Amino acid sequence: MNTVTDVLEAARLRIAEDAEPNRFLEVLEQGRMPGERLKWLAGELYHLVSSDRRSFALLASRFPGAPAGDLFLAMAQGEAQALDLLGGFASALGLTVQELRAYEPQPLAQAYPAYLARAALFGTASDTALALLANVAESTETYARVADTLVARYGFEERALEHFRYFADTPQALLDQATATLADGLAGGDDPVAAVRCAWTVHGLEAAFWSCLARGLGTG
Repeated sequence: MNTVTDVLEAARLRIAEDAEPNRFLEVLEQGRMPGERLKWLAGELYHLVSSDRRSFALLASRFPGAPAGDLFLAMAQGEAQALDLLGGFASALGLTVQELRAYEPQPLAQAYPAYLARAALFGTASDTALALLANVAESTETYARVADTLVARYGFEERALEHFRYFADTPQALLDQATATLADGLAGGDDPVAAVRCAWTVHGLEAAFWSCLARGLGTG
């Protein structure tokens, strides 16, 4: 298991073993999501994206050479743009930037960005590159479904959902950079087993993020 194809396939297989329905999406698409939970979503995303921006900037500083440096710098810049776009969703919910900053995040909902920060500090470039590649399809689909449902079932205007549309469309150029970073890292001796573990853990903690937001709501 030392090629990009082998490692990516191993990560996807391990992730598929743990696949479960997204309860937040189920409740949202049923039209039963309380407005207060949407405010939770905005607040949690504000803290998550703020943390991820710093994590990718740290990775860019640890691995400044191409292709890794280019990938992580682009990802840090992307998180900054996404954070700015989140303001439109918050505004539609009647939240100010000050209220987003003051929001008290749920510990388990922030387990994913905390793990990414750990990976940025101690992990390899291959770890994060593989996590992106192995999880991008599910992640983009989730954000697209959230945006589509907020329009269709909750009456949001598209201009309020640019944050979600942004994460629903990962540029192929970024994925190509991630593939090159993974190939470079594996060629340089990065541990493929550790990379698969990172991708699998990221998937589990991203699922936990959505699960926390649906806690106590049921899916009836």
